[in-house]
Amino acid sequence: MSNFGRTLRLVLRYPWTLAASSACAILVAVLWGANIGGVYPIVEIIFGGENGQHGQSLQTWIAKQITEERGRIAAAEGSAEALREQLAQAAEGERRGLQQQLAGLETELANRRAYLEKRLWMQPIIDRWLPDDPFRTLLVIMAVLVAGTLLKDVFLILDAILVDRLTNLAAMDLRKRFYRRTLRMDLASFGDSRTNELMSRFTYDMDSLHGGIQTLLGRAIREPLKMAACFAGAGYVCWRLLVISLLVAPALGYLISRLARSLKRANRRAMEEISQLYSILGETFGNIKLVKAFTAERGERRRFHRNSKEIYKRAMKIARYDSLVSPLTEMMGISAITLGVLAGAYLVLNEETHLFGMRISERPLAWGQLLLFYGFLVGATDPARKLADVFNRLQRAFAASDRIYQMLDREPTIRDRKAPRPLGRHSREVVFREVSFAYRPEMPVLETINLRIAAGEAIAIVGPNGCGKSTLANLIPRFWDPLSGSVEIDGIDLREVRLRELRGQIGLVTQEALMFDDSVFNNIRYGAPWATREQVVEAAKRAHAHRFIEQKLERGYDTIIGPLGGKLSGGQRQRLALARAILRDPSILILDEATSQVDIESEHLIHKALAEFIHNRTTIMITHRLAILDLADRIVVMQAGRIADVGTHGELMGRCELYRRLYQIQFREAA
Repeated sequence: MSNFGRTLRLVLRYPWTLAASSACAILVAVLWGANIGGVYPIVEIIFGGENGQHGQSLQTWIAKQITEERGRIAAAEGSAEALREQLAQAAEGERRGLQQQLAGLETELANRRAYLEKRLWMQPIIDRWLPDDPFRTLLVIMAVLVAGTLLKDVFLILDAILVDRLTNLAAMDLRKRFYRRTLRMDLASFGDSRTNELMSRFTYDMDSLHGGIQTLLGRAIREPLKMAACFAGAGYVCWRLLVISLLVAPALGYLISRLARSLKRANRRAMEEISQLYSILGETFGNIKLVKAFTAERGERRRFHRNSKEIYKRAMKIARYDSLVSPLTEMMGISAITLGVLAGAYLVLNEETHLFGMRISERPLAWGQLLLFYGFLVGATDPARKLADVFNRLQRAFAASDRIYQMLDREPTIRDRKAPRPLGRHSREVVFREVSFAYRPEMPVLETINLRIAAGEAIAIVGPNGCGKSTLANLIPRFWDPLSGSVEIDGIDLREVRLRELRGQIGLVTQEALMFDDSVFNNIRYGAPWATREQVVEAAKRAHAHRFIEQKLERGYDTIIGPLGGKLSGGQRQRLALARAILRDPSILILDEATSQVDIESEHLIHKALAEFIHNRTTIMITHRLAILDLADRIVVMQAGRIADVGTHGELMGRCELYRRLYQIQFREAA
């Protein structure tokens, strides 16, 4: 509930809407109870009072009530005076009993005078506003009941609209916070399985939480208020009789609290299975070519079936728990009414005010009052039934809020310091100083790396697969921080500068040319949203992409290229990625296998573009293509997380056996 409460605090950001919704809910509850209260004048006065007098008008009834009450008060006052006289003459042993009788009589007198005051207050209102005719009085009462019901429904509609507004605003705020926090997280948080889990929490869990907020602000507030209005009405009739009727409530509350914990636990496990389902779908559809190529459809169906069966089991467990809520609530309602009926009927039939020696009412209850009391109890059972229907939705929302805030409360390990140092445009050198790094402590990836790259120098990094080439390059934009040592730009440790300022100077082109389902123009401008159309076109020309954009794409720069740029070839996507980096005008350019998946023609064009673009720009190139090596001033050879040698192509061919072997294996065919 604590995490769900944090979500509800988002609702407090819209106090006027919340106040209006609460006011509507209160008015609905008041009108609900008032409509039930309208039963009393119909049953008690018009259709027959306690003496069986049919067809009274309210004027006749109120006048008779006042006259009778004055007579009772006069009789009670006479009895009290007689007791006072007895008390004055009584012996010491008799005085205590007489004093108790007198105190009880004085209490009864006070109650009767209060009752008379209410009737005297009502009389001029009834005389002035209601007709002196039973049937016309009934017409007025029924018209008031219809108008009250209509007004209640108006407030009910307004409350539903306001609750939806609050719910959607709170859910939107939470989605934005969740998305903002997720974007701040480290790259390690975005593996394939974690991405699918995030998708589950953004969709299924968020929808469950949305439903819970809507339920809580709607029915879970409105229906208890309606119950409270009915209990207030029943308490006004006879509060002690109401207490007797609700003796079963504590036991039911205990059972429902146990059921709530079980439901929340079951919903949390069901959500975990849903996350696994998202993971299976993401893997299967993302690798559909592989699935079909290896005819693995049957295996994937079995995996999906196992997960679906687990979801089914969880859902049935939730259904079993949920099915108990309504019967428990119904039993509470019927038990409360049964206790009330038995106790009330005993008091009315025997004209008693005490039950088992306890005072229940100050004066004997009339049949009309008892029927009104039962009406209020029955009126409270309908909101209780509706609350039973939303019980599981609230428990699902509690479980969803725990899962969402579990992700929302994470803190990225890569973040800005409180007082970052300013970083001017890179102009001197990039230095790796005694750098070691590991994704897992037991598996080091980089060990004691020392490397100095002068500003404007082009460095190529080569080595066997898994030797740490990409990891080394990814330390420059601080996708990760070294476990020991430091990476510096112009003498400043990267951990001391602002991430936005650092990454604003870096252009990145990876092996997978990452694109969005948007226009060519917006994909090129992605890293420089301030750029004009002329600047975008110029960057495309420098990347040798302008020609195919204008000639081969139907709408030129406004062409939507599909998810992940699927409408373009690999070489076209790579040239757009290069244009994006060129437009950003970085001081440091990182090329991670930028030409490994393109055709010869595209590689030639990209090589030509790079030869122009990297001039006077610090460039780190991870490659096994000979053409790209030609652009390097120096070549860094890596092996098993260490730098094996650094030099020019000629120097390395002469002294580095590993480089010669790599050249013969990887570069000979390209040459």
